[in-house]
Amino acid sequence: MADRRLQVFHAVAKQLSFTKAAEVLFMTQPAVTFQIKQLEEHFNTRLFDRGHGRIALTPAGELVLAYAERILGLSSEMDVRLAEMTGEIGGSLLVGASTTIAEFMLPRILGEFKSLHPNVRPRLVVGNSETIETRVAEHTIDIGFIESPSHQPNLQTEASCEDELLVICSPKSPLAKHKELTPAQLVDLPYVSREPGSGTREFTDAYLHKHGVQPEQVNLVMEMGSPISLIGVVETGLGFAIASSASIAKSLRLGDIVAIPLKPRLTRKLSMVYPKEKFRSRLVTAFVDYASKRLKDFAV
Repeated sequence: MADRRLQVFHAVAKQLSFTKAAEVLFMTQPAVTFQIKQLEEHFNTRLFDRGHGRIALTPAGELVLAYAERILGLSSEMDVRLAEMTGEIGGSLLVGASTTIAEFMLPRILGEFKSLHPNVRPRLVVGNSETIETRVAEHTIDIGFIESPSHQPNLQTEASCEDELLVICSPKSPLAKHKELTPAQLVDLPYVSREPGSGTREFTDAYLHKHGVQPEQVNLVMEMGSPISLIGVVETGLGFAIASSASIAKSLRLGDIVAIPLKPRLTRKLSMVYPKEKFRSRLVTAFVDYASKRLKDFAV
């Protein structure tokens, strides 16, 4: 129901980038630029200052953004409330998840939920924990699942389940014979890590630091952008990695890698995040309840 130009403006204002807004909205950049131009002509004022490859909101743009957030929020709430009067759960469900959860946990859960509620149209957005938090805070996805504590003050966080992180290596690695490994035993060994911004990377770095292993002591040989690529490199024998138990189950069954617990054990809570003080539809509430129960099946 809300004016499309206002939706596009909101995305550009939050991203401060026409390119990023186009990606979020699944539009072309020229189409985004056209919508903003139309809105500026409608109000007869500039909403963005453009220069040196960067954009910023004008005072008029700041005012429009404040109203746009209220208008879009109320429009979304109206659509959902009217749909719920039919008594059936349905509609678009925008879920975001960091890569480990998205690749190894949520597909089955989303499939099962869709079977229970055929009129639901789920869409899964995948990114690292930092990206998912940002998308939830910007209201471009309904709910997010992340692997690290939330850093956004305007987000509510609920723990979903526990996940253990284990050292993984090739069966031919000297590490494979160990029953457990301390952080000190890993110093100077070739280390394959997730990328900066990853919840797994952040959590692992904090653990190593807490137990006396400083960043300069780690022999980082490669950074990978997904759990699957991380496991693939470890299988070659290049080095060891620290990975989620949920992500390595298949490779362990096939005997492609060996997993060794850390001492002390390294466990984390996987969390759901959603905006504070935001209306939550019956659809989102139903999915949160269902996902919470199913995610506990992955707990250690």
